[in-house]
Amino acid sequence: MSQILRVYHNPRCSKSRQAIQFLEESGSQFEVVEYLKNVPNSAELTAIVKKLGISPFDLVRKGEEIFKTNYKGKTLSDKEWIQAMVDHPKLIERPIVVKGDKAVIGRPTEAIEVLF
Repeated sequence: MSQILRVYHNPRCSKSRQAIQFLEESGSQFEVVEYLKNVPNSAELTAIVKKLGISPFDLVRKGEEIFKTNYKGKTLSDKEWIQAMVDHPKLIERPIVVKGDKAVIGRPTEAIEVLF
């Protein structure tokens, strides 16, 4: 039996909506986590970063106003970046698709294919 995909989704984001549509069209089973409503805790976010194989800073959306106002130019530890994303979930890049011990950022949408 194949593992169910988990999509960290923001319905207001076109790339995130495209990822959902891509998964629906592929016939994949998946669950949606609206991460702005159900914010991942630091342990969950740390696990996602590990599955992505990137640093926490690489998951931060640098174009967000909260980043420009509060974090731009600052040097934070990995733990502090995780906490910043927990405190301000808009900073989390999207969409993130997780399957088992692997994860991808669905930009471009085709990046999700590596999980099949």
